Amino acid sequence: MKPLVAVSVQSTGGKGAITNDKGYYEIEVGEQDSVWFSYLDKPTRKYPVLKIYDVTRFDIALQTYNVLDEVTIRKKSYRLDSLQNRKDYAKIFDFRRPNLEGMTSIGPMGAGIDIGELIRLFQFRRNRATEKFQERLLQQERDKYVDFKFNRGLVKRLTGLIDGEELEVFMITYRPPYELIILGSDYQFQAYIRNSFEEFKKRKSF
Repeated sequence: MKPLVAVSVQSTGGKGAITNDKGYYEIEVGEQDSVWFSYLDKPTRKYPVLKIYDVTRFDIALQTYNVLDEVTIRKKSYRLDSLQNRKDYAKIFDFRRPNLEGMTSIGPMGAGIDIGELIRLFQFRRNRATEKFQERLLQQERDKYVDFKFNRGLVKRLTGLIDGEELEVFMITYRPPYELIILGSDYQFQAYIRNSFEEFKKRKSF
């Protein structure tokens, strides 16, 4: 246990006190009074003074809860999540393998070589690892975009399928490639879903 500061101590006789940083307090009470404590607007029961064994030292334990900072809740948004992901991994997304052309600069004293870029050019292992990480992030971004476009709400609306095994099988079997969504229009994408559902029904009939 640890001492609590700013606990309100009150008596039925009208007296009050506040605990200090060590949990100590002093309050004037009468024999017929009762005292109670209040912390974060949560009062305890009242304790009759006559039933307190040692009125010079009356300690009780309070159950406390961590107070969290303000939390903002927002509706899940692919666009906001994507922008945040780009922000969090900006150095990886912006990475470009260094080359001789990029490390040459022209200033007041003439042409020169960027030493920092020259060093990066020969960090082969680090460059390869960064490129692989970049590609993994890009693939995750593409996958999330497909999930965003090819969502259950749209599929159920276009096919009439309801939540269940059939919908799950359709979503897995006819999940479109990223390129189809990017290169085609919304009309073509929805036509793909409808045509896929017709094929899905024919397969079921066999």
